[in-house]
Amino acid sequence: MTYVAPATRPGLISDPGDAQRRILRVLVASQILSGAGLAAGVTVGALLAQDMLGTTSLAGLPSALLTAGSALTAIAVGRISQARGRRPGLAIGYFTGAIGSAGVITAAVLENPVLLFIGLFVYGAGTATNLQARYAGADLAPPGHRARALSTVLVATTLGGVAGPNLAAPAGTLAEHLRIPHLAGLFVISGAAYALAALVLALWLRPDPLLMARDIAQAKEADAAGSPATAATADTDAGRGGVLLGALVMILTQLVMVAIMTMTPVHMHDHGHSTAASGLVIGIHIGAMYLPSPLTGWLVDRYGHMKIAAASGLTLLAAGVFAAAAPGDSVFLLALALALLGLGWNFGLVSGTAIITDTVPLATRAKTQGLVDVSIAVAGATGGMASGIMVAATSYPALALAGGALSLALLPAVAATAYHR
Repeated sequence: MTYVAPATRPGLISDPGDAQRRILRVLVASQILSGAGLAAGVTVGALLAQDMLGTTSLAGLPSALLTAGSALTAIAVGRISQARGRRPGLAIGYFTGAIGSAGVITAAVLENPVLLFIGLFVYGAGTATNLQARYAGADLAPPGHRARALSTVLVATTLGGVAGPNLAAPAGTLAEHLRIPHLAGLFVISGAAYALAALVLALWLRPDPLLMARDIAQAKEADAAGSPATAATADTDAGRGGVLLGALVMILTQLVMVAIMTMTPVHMHDHGHSTAASGLVIGIHIGAMYLPSPLTGWLVDRYGHMKIAAASGLTLLAAGVFAAAAPGDSVFLLALALALLGLGWNFGLVSGTAIITDTVPLATRAKTQGLVDVSIAVAGATGGMASGIMVAATSYPALALAGGALSLALLPAVAATAYHR
């Protein structure tokens, strides 16, 4: 079915500015819900696996599986969005995450680790969709405001993301009333949150931001007196370099962040901390991942991608040092380390996303964004899997220091790109 420009359809918003404001409101509502859905896998996924398997060496496997599921979903959401628009792509992604939550709950009841891993893999669809939504926020934004627009979508995740882990204790009580294992309680919340996010997008994300942006671009090309072919070629050339640099920034930040974050609840559990304490630390971490987004977006639009990408590497290094130096019994210092970890990730995600959005043409934007997010998810899966093995072989401080050192690879990459420009 051919998409009709919003200006020609009665009852729809025709002004891009009005449409952008409505779209951001709907995306913010869905992100608040989906933020709560993100919490379960991070907070108790590794603990569920540890209880079922009786070993710490595979505690990183849940994170690896949900990020692997995220990779597959990123491809699907990107392709659906490219063909049909953001609305169906995002709604299907969140609904799939809700199905994964139900699978994890079933696995916990049956004490079946194989089903647990399958459920976590499918649950990863919610993570991928939550990240893909940031692109929808930037589709209709003017070039000089794209970082701030995508940051508005990211920051909305904070409310649900911070609340979610801190619901671990009451969710466990709810789970016991429902006669399911205590640790599976957060997945009850995540399943409902993802399902509601899917419903909000399916009903109210209208007009579709990507489809409307294409209509506007086509109208501008038709009115332009110059040669559209020349402009398209230039956009394609710039897009190749933008994809490589933006992907590198986000891959490294995701790898380091997931590796350290995954093993922090296990590290705290081994030092006698409660699930509520782990939930508090992870909640602070998720808050730091998303809450600074408006400021980060302004910094990217004001000072450029390169400086904020470099700041990401330095902040992640500081996070690794603090995590390694923090005593195992200090909730405060571990929370500080995880806050820096989240902030460094935020710098990398916003600057990397802005690079790609600014340089990739609309004709291939959603598909390219999906493929980039696949590489990010693969990096997260690698970090999640390697983290458990490394901690079992060495220690949590060694993992944290290694992650911090790896993040420094961003600096020469940014410097080389800046030099060639």
